[in-house]
Amino acid sequence: MTSTDVRTDSSGDPGHGGTPRRRARMRGCLPFAGVCAAALVLLFLGSRLSLLPGLGDLFEEETTDRSGPAVLKSIQDMSAYEAASGNFQVVVDLEKDAKFLPDAVRGTRTLYVGAGTVGASVDLGRVGADGVTVNEDRTTAEIVLPHAVLGKPALDPDRSYAVSKQRGLLDRLGDFFSDNPGSEQAVNKLAARHIGKAAEESGLTKRAEKNTTSMLQGLLGSLGFEKVTVRYSDPPG
Repeated sequence: MTSTDVRTDSSGDPGHGGTPRRRARMRGCLPFAGVCAAALVLLFLGSRLSLLPGLGDLFEEETTDRSGPAVLKSIQDMSAYEAASGNFQVVVDLEKDAKFLPDAVRGTRTLYVGAGTVGASVDLGRVGADGVTVNEDRTTAEIVLPHAVLGKPALDPDRSYAVSKQRGLLDRLGDFFSDNPGSEQAVNKLAARHIGKAAEESGLTKRAEKNTTSMLQGLLGSLGFEKVTVRYSDPPG
């Protein structure tokens, strides 16, 4: 008469499936894995089916604007004549590194194209009573104006865009758990600074003064003045 060996685990259950606790843990992981797999399949099908006629509406994104109405904060009277405006574009390459960590772990590098305009204006409201001299026959006039000044650079969001952005592992984790609008603000400020420097070297103020002179000579000439002289001088003090 032969005997038959029956293998048992530590709990006394026959079979090769391991302990009941381990089998229960494995059965609990199956639904979670199935949900992840189904989500990946839906994302893949959504990207593919959207290319087919008639099926794109199933995965089409819908944008809803829930912004509140714009509120008027203040009104400022303007006396400056904007006589010239320049369009500028700059490529910003902004890199931030950690001192003792490699770039793959901590660090960012952003390549950004910033486009904007800078205006140059002459403040006609600063002309004093002694700034305009007219002869008795009202045929000649001399006007002394302050020099043209540059306005603040105004970035155009429709023409400004990020080309690439490289981030280290820690920066990616930080962006995942929290928003970081400061990074976008940094490249915008840097782009505006470079555009402002370019405007200072472009001769935009000279162009504005020339256009202002032509405007005043044409305006006063239509009023009967035969000679109009426009000079630009810094105000005293």
